[in-house]
Amino acid sequence: MRNEQIIRTCLFALAICMSIVPLRAQDGGYTLAEAVDYAVKHNINIKNAQLDAVSAEARIGEIRASGLPQVAINANFTDNLIIQRFFLPANFADPNAAADAPPVAVKFGVRYQGTASATLNQLIFSGSYFIGLKAAATYRELAQKSTSQSKVTVAEAVTKAYYSTQVSIERAKVLDLNISRVDTLMRETKAMNESGFVELLDVNRLEVQRNNLITERQKVQNLIELSYTLLKYQMGMSLDEQIALKDNINDVNLDALRSETAAGSVSYENRIEYSLLNTQEKLANLDIRASRAGYLPSLSASLGYGHNNGQDSFADMFRTKWFNNSVLSLNLNIPIFDGFTKRYQIDQKKIVLDQVKNNQTLLKQSIDLEASQANINIKNAFATLETQKRNLDLAQEIVRVSKIKYKEGVGSNIEVINAESSFKEAQTNYFAALYDLMIAKVDLSKAKGELYVEK
Repeated sequence: MRNEQIIRTCLFALAICMSIVPLRAQDGGYTLAEAVDYAVKHNINIKNAQLDAVSAEARIGEIRASGLPQVAINANFTDNLIIQRFFLPANFADPNAAADAPPVAVKFGVRYQGTASATLNQLIFSGSYFIGLKAAATYRELAQKSTSQSKVTVAEAVTKAYYSTQVSIERAKVLDLNISRVDTLMRETKAMNESGFVELLDVNRLEVQRNNLITERQKVQNLIELSYTLLKYQMGMSLDEQIALKDNINDVNLDALRSETAAGSVSYENRIEYSLLNTQEKLANLDIRASRAGYLPSLSASLGYGHNNGQDSFADMFRTKWFNNSVLSLNLNIPIFDGFTKRYQIDQKKIVLDQVKNNQTLLKQSIDLEASQANINIKNAFATLETQKRNLDLAQEIVRVSKIKYKEGVGSNIEVINAESSFKEAQTNYFAALYDLMIAKVDLSKAKGELYVEK
């Protein structure tokens, strides 16, 4: 019976070890930085933002192209199946006709007509066009910053999912150790029961505790699988692909982390959201200038050249000479009165500019609030972690002393079980506090605009 129990425990531990971290054959796993870099390259949201940037470049090209020469070639062939007749006074054809003679129906035109021409149009001056060229560069800047904002958002999600997975793995390792300790204690207690030193009830209590630990371990294993799934989703990785984590959350240097997250001034310019609003302000100002430029005259030129011919016979269309023609024109448009259309357009765009400025003020307040909350949260997280570390050390010592007392016959089995339960709870609380600390670090880095920096 004892050997069967040992075998089951070993098999269970082996299965746990194989399921905690799925291995990635290519590189053995990802560090946090590598996971973020992978996400930046593969996350669908970032890809869409990059496509928006490509679209912005095409939009900029469209604006620039409207000021370049516009060339078109036109060709037309007409078959007048029934030539329309025009009615003229009788004396138009016959000066001797009577005054009351009926009008004469006369054909005007030939059956077949053909034309071929080319036109060149060139914009010479347009205030709105030149403002549009300036806005194009700002539009490109806005698209690039939108992509950067997507990268920051994805980096935050990947980092938090990475820490969540790390903590779940550590909790699983802790439960494995607890199960192993309870197995050892249960074997010793069984031996003592067989020797008549303890009651069977003590063995049953330990078995209940062990079963509870195994149940909790299975829940944590499910949580690990869910954490891996979430991490792969945030990274833009196929959910069927295997992944492992290189970093160990226990390797975090708390002293360095405390120094790194020490309170400091927050620069609004470091926040991509604020930079985006600054760019939107530029665009709003340029939009107003473009509307005002609509009051200025515009000048363009066009040049046309072509040939045409007309015959009553289709064959003659290609045997006779085609006559050339050409036209050169300058087009000057001077706006005089548009019913106050542009005035109302400018009023609307001024309101948009005021809204952008209000959003800048609101964002500054939000950044100050986020930084303040993040600083408070990380201070509380450090304090909580220190307390939980102290509780963990105390709980471990209590377990050690309780086992010694139980083996020496001066302590009870219930005392050992309670100590083990308290130790497990202290371990859980410690890793929960460590996770809260890492999340607070992420929030503080984001508030300072330091979470993700473009390479």
